[in-house]
Amino acid sequence: MKNQPTRRQFLGATAALVAGTVVSANKLFGAPAIIRNLGKPNSLINGVQIGVITYSFREMPDQSAEATLKYVLDCGISAIELMGGPAETFAGAPKNSVDMKTIFPLMRKRRENQTLTEDEQKTLADADAQTKAYREEMAKWRISAPMDKFEKVRKMYNQAGVTIYGFKPDAFGIQNTDADIDYGMRAAKILGANQVTVEHPANDAQTLRLGQMAVKHGLRVGYHGHEQQTPTFWDTALAQSPGNAMNFDLGHYVAAGQPDPLGLIRQKHDRIASMHIKDRQLPANGKGNLPWGQGDTPLLPVLQLMREQKYKFPATVELEYQVPAGSNSVAEVKKCVDFCRNALS
Repeated sequence: MKNQPTRRQFLGATAALVAGTVVSANKLFGAPAIIRNLGKPNSLINGVQIGVITYSFREMPDQSAEATLKYVLDCGISAIELMGGPAETFAGAPKNSVDMKTIFPLMRKRRENQTLTEDEQKTLADADAQTKAYREEMAKWRISAPMDKFEKVRKMYNQAGVTIYGFKPDAFGIQNTDADIDYGMRAAKILGANQVTVEHPANDAQTLRLGQMAVKHGLRVGYHGHEQQTPTFWDTALAQSPGNAMNFDLGHYVAAGQPDPLGLIRQKHDRIASMHIKDRQLPANGKGNLPWGQGDTPLLPVLQLMREQKYKFPATVELEYQVPAGSNSVAEVKKCVDFCRNALS
């Protein structure tokens, strides 16, 4: 009790903070936790960690590490799956000349075998050529990438109350060298992540390679799937290495028409590193991405299952529905977080 502040000290510290005489909660040496954490986000809701992936903010004008952190804080989120762009740009990586805001929708159409116009095909072909050149630049940069810059990103996010649990740079593909992969995993560890995430390569040799390197680094690789997800989609990778895991996408699983997503989660919860959540329709209803609560994805039962079973993997908000006129990505992600709070309250 002698180390606890008196009531007068507590009220004095609070008054100083409100009056603006204290620059930040971290400057309050010896202040109680309630003061140190004042103003910091908390999206750990009844034991369920709600996070967000940087991709959700792809339409925002500034994609820097600092701006991304502000978006996350404005949404009241305390955990993130950080894609390569913000962290690597902060660390001084070469600039990617491809306009990803334009390319992301076309990549999705191609991945889902939707028909592309001639102009769209040309745009993608040009982007592929630019991306190849950019990857060659990145490979050279990674050889001497300043890891202390990644530590600064971690400290910046952690001091604001945000944990980086996942890292998703473009370093884990079949075309990448072992040096690329090693770089990505070292950066992930320095950022504080317990996992790296990557699109499932549909290549057994690659998942074995990544799984073995993940074990070496004390990480897990979460393989992300789209509409190719099935109940057995991850089985080979999971059997190959304890370093391999699932970056399960609940919305895409529903859009693929797969039965019983809750059963899959119950069966494989210990191999799920993280789960993307969004609201999509069943194939019979058009597979659309809709504002949460309007689609066919069992978001409410899944979140409540996570709460009841005390699953520790994060549920990652991935904003994919069309942002309404007059709104923006930050406002819509906040609505998704509010949905989670209501579901878990």
